[in-house]
Amino acid sequence: MRVAESALDLIGNTPLVRLSRIGKGLPCEILGKLESKNPLGSVKDRIAWAMIRDAEERGLLRPGGIVVEPTSGNTGIGLAFVCAIRGYRLILTMPETMSLERRAILQALGAELVLTPAEEGMAGAVRAAHELAKRYSAFMPHQFENPANPKIHERTTAEEIWNDTEGRVDILV
Repeated sequence: MRVAESALDLIGNTPLVRLSRIGKGLPCEILGKLESKNPLGSVKDRIAWAMIRDAEERGLLRPGGIVVEPTSGNTGIGLAFVCAIRGYRLILTMPETMSLERRAILQALGAELVLTPAEEGMAGAVRAAHELAKRYSAFMPHQFENPANPKIHERTTAEEIWNDTEGRVDILV
Protein backbone atom coordinates (compact mmCIF):
# COMPACT_ATOMS: atom_id res chain seq x y z
CA MET A 1 0.00 0.00 0.00
CA ARG A 2 1.32 3.43 -0.90
CA VAL A 3 0.68 6.09 1.74
CA ALA A 4 1.73 9.71 1.22
CA GLU A 5 3.46 11.42 4.15
CA SER A 6 1.70 14.68 3.27
CA ALA A 7 -1.04 15.80 0.92
CA LEU A 8 1.69 17.89 -0.72
CA ASP A 9 3.29 14.64 -1.88
CA LEU A 10 0.19 14.05 -4.00
CA ILE A 11 0.86 17.08 -6.19
CA GLY A 12 2.08 16.12 -9.65
CA ASN A 13 2.55 12.76 -11.32
CA THR A 14 -0.78 13.32 -13.01
CA PRO A 15 -1.85 10.88 -15.71
CA LEU A 16 -1.87 11.31 -19.46
CA VAL A 17 -4.96 10.41 -21.48
CA ARG A 18 -5.14 9.62 -25.19
CA LEU A 19 -7.45 12.11 -26.96
CA SER A 20 -8.41 9.69 -29.72
CA ARG A 21 -11.47 11.58 -30.98
CA ILE A 22 -9.48 14.78 -31.49
CA GLY A 23 -6.69 12.92 -33.25
CA LYS A 24 -8.95 10.65 -35.30
CA GLY A 25 -7.66 10.38 -38.85
CA LEU A 26 -4.42 12.19 -38.05
CA PRO A 27 -1.02 10.52 -38.37
CA CYS A 28 -0.23 11.30 -34.75
CA GLU A 29 -1.19 10.54 -31.20
CA ILE A 30 -2.59 13.41 -29.12
CA LEU A 31 -2.37 13.19 -25.35
CA GLY A 32 -3.71 15.42 -22.60
CA LYS A 33 -2.26 15.76 -19.09
CA LEU A 34 -4.93 15.55 -16.40
CA GLU A 35 -3.79 18.23 -13.98
CA SER A 36 -7.27 18.05 -12.47
CA LYS A 37 -5.94 15.00 -10.60
CA ASN A 38 -3.88 17.26 -8.34
CA PRO A 39 -5.29 17.47 -4.77
CA LEU A 40 -7.20 20.72 -5.32
CA GLY A 41 -7.98 19.94 -8.95
CA SER A 42 -5.69 22.35 -10.75
CA VAL A 43 -2.27 22.78 -12.31
CA LYS A 44 -1.96 25.72 -9.89
CA ASP A 45 -1.33 23.28 -7.03
CA ARG A 46 2.11 22.69 -8.58
CA ILE A 47 3.07 26.34 -8.77
CA ALA A 48 1.71 27.18 -5.32
CA TRP A 49 3.82 24.45 -3.69
CA ALA A 50 6.83 25.36 -5.83
CA MET A 51 6.71 29.06 -4.89
CA ILE A 52 6.29 28.34 -1.17
CA ARG A 53 9.00 25.66 -1.15
CA ASP A 54 11.38 27.98 -3.03
CA ALA A 55 10.71 30.79 -0.53
CA GLU A 56 11.41 28.42 2.36
CA GLU A 57 14.64 27.19 0.79
CA ARG A 58 15.83 30.75 0.17
CA GLY A 59 14.97 31.85 3.73
CA LEU A 60 12.24 34.24 2.60
CA LEU A 61 9.57 32.34 4.51
CA ARG A 62 10.02 30.90 7.98
CA PRO A 63 7.75 28.92 10.32
CA GLY A 64 4.82 31.03 11.43
CA GLY A 65 5.29 33.41 8.51
CA ILE A 66 2.65 35.31 6.60
CA VAL A 67 1.97 34.99 2.89
CA VAL A 68 0.08 37.68 0.98
CA GLU A 69 -0.98 37.41 -2.66
CA PRO A 70 -3.53 38.98 -5.00
CA THR A 71 -5.58 36.36 -6.81
CA SER A 72 -8.72 35.85 -8.80
CA GLY A 73 -8.30 32.18 -9.53
CA ASN A 74 -6.94 28.78 -8.72
CA THR A 75 -3.51 29.99 -7.61
CA GLY A 76 -5.20 31.34 -4.49
CA ILE A 77 -6.79 27.96 -3.83
CA GLY A 78 -3.44 26.23 -4.33
CA LEU A 79 -1.73 28.69 -1.98
CA ALA A 80 -4.45 28.23 0.64
CA PHE A 81 -3.96 24.45 0.48
CA VAL A 82 -0.16 24.67 0.75
CA CYS A 83 -0.19 27.34 3.48
CA ALA A 84 -2.69 25.35 5.55
CA ILE A 85 -0.44 22.30 5.44
CA ARG A 86 2.78 24.25 6.07
CA GLY A 87 1.25 26.36 8.88
CA TYR A 88 1.43 29.80 7.29
CA ARG A 89 -1.09 32.57 7.67
CA LEU A 90 -2.39 33.44 4.19
CA ILE A 91 -4.01 36.73 3.26
CA LEU A 92 -5.46 36.90 -0.25
CA THR A 93 -6.65 40.09 -1.87
CA MET A 94 -9.26 39.97 -4.62
CA PRO A 95 -11.94 42.10 -6.19
CA GLU A 96 -15.28 41.96 -4.40
CA THR A 97 -16.77 40.51 -7.59
CA MET A 98 -15.25 37.08 -6.89
CA SER A 99 -17.91 34.41 -6.52
CA LEU A 100 -19.22 33.46 -3.11
CA GLU A 101 -18.31 29.84 -3.87
CA ARG A 102 -14.66 30.71 -4.51
CA ARG A 103 -14.55 32.77 -1.33
CA ALA A 104 -16.07 29.89 0.66
CA ILE A 105 -13.46 27.43 -0.65
CA LEU A 106 -10.62 29.80 0.20
CA GLN A 107 -11.95 30.46 3.69
CA ALA A 108 -12.55 26.74 4.30
CA LEU A 109 -8.85 26.25 3.55
CA GLY A 110 -7.98 28.90 6.15
CA ALA A 111 -7.25 31.90 3.92
CA GLU A 112 -8.14 35.37 5.09
CA LEU A 113 -9.76 37.42 2.34
CA VAL A 114 -9.44 41.14 1.75
CA LEU A 115 -11.95 42.25 -0.85
CA THR A 116 -11.17 45.31 -2.93
CA PRO A 117 -13.62 47.56 -4.81
CA ALA A 118 -14.94 46.02 -8.02
CA GLU A 119 -14.21 49.14 -10.05
CA GLU A 120 -10.48 48.81 -9.23
CA GLY A 121 -10.33 45.30 -10.71
CA MET A 122 -7.20 43.23 -10.17
CA ALA A 123 -5.08 46.40 -10.03
CA GLY A 124 -6.82 47.24 -6.76
CA ALA A 125 -6.19 43.74 -5.41
CA VAL A 126 -2.50 43.98 -6.37
CA ARG A 127 -2.17 47.37 -4.69
CA ALA A 128 -3.83 46.08 -1.51
CA ALA A 129 -1.57 43.01 -1.46
CA HIS A 130 1.56 45.17 -1.68
CA GLU A 131 0.31 47.33 1.20
CA LEU A 132 -0.48 44.30 3.37
CA ALA A 133 2.82 42.59 2.57
CA LYS A 134 4.66 45.72 3.64
CA ARG A 135 2.55 46.17 6.79
CA TYR A 136 3.08 42.58 7.96
CA SER A 137 6.58 42.05 6.53
CA ALA A 138 4.99 39.16 4.68
CA PHE A 139 6.22 37.04 1.81
CA MET A 140 4.51 37.79 -1.49
CA PRO A 141 4.93 35.03 -4.11
CA HIS A 142 4.34 37.34 -7.11
CA GLN A 143 2.96 34.44 -9.13
CA PHE A 144 3.34 36.16 -12.51
CA GLU A 145 6.99 37.13 -11.93
CA ASN A 146 8.22 34.26 -9.78
CA PRO A 147 10.81 32.09 -11.59
CA ALA A 148 9.77 29.10 -9.43
CA ASN A 149 6.45 29.15 -11.30
CA PRO A 150 7.67 28.10 -14.78
CA LYS A 151 10.65 26.20 -13.35
CA ILE A 152 8.39 23.65 -11.64
CA HIS A 153 7.02 22.68 -15.04
CA GLU A 154 10.53 22.17 -16.37
CA ARG A 155 11.45 20.04 -13.35
CA THR A 156 8.25 18.03 -12.96
CA THR A 157 5.60 18.39 -15.66
CA ALA A 158 8.05 18.05 -18.55
CA GLU A 159 9.82 15.10 -16.94
CA GLU A 160 6.51 13.36 -16.26
CA ILE A 161 5.43 13.76 -19.88
CA TRP A 162 8.82 12.57 -21.14
CA ASN A 163 8.85 9.54 -18.84
CA ASP A 164 5.20 8.60 -19.38
CA THR A 165 5.63 8.69 -23.18
CA GLU A 166 9.03 6.95 -23.00
CA GLY A 167 10.52 9.97 -24.74
CA ARG A 168 8.11 9.89 -27.67
CA VAL A 169 7.22 13.59 -27.73
CA ASP A 170 7.33 15.63 -30.92
CA ILE A 171 5.32 18.71 -29.97
CA LEU A 172 4.11 20.14 -26.67
CA VAL A 173 1.41 22.79 -26.58
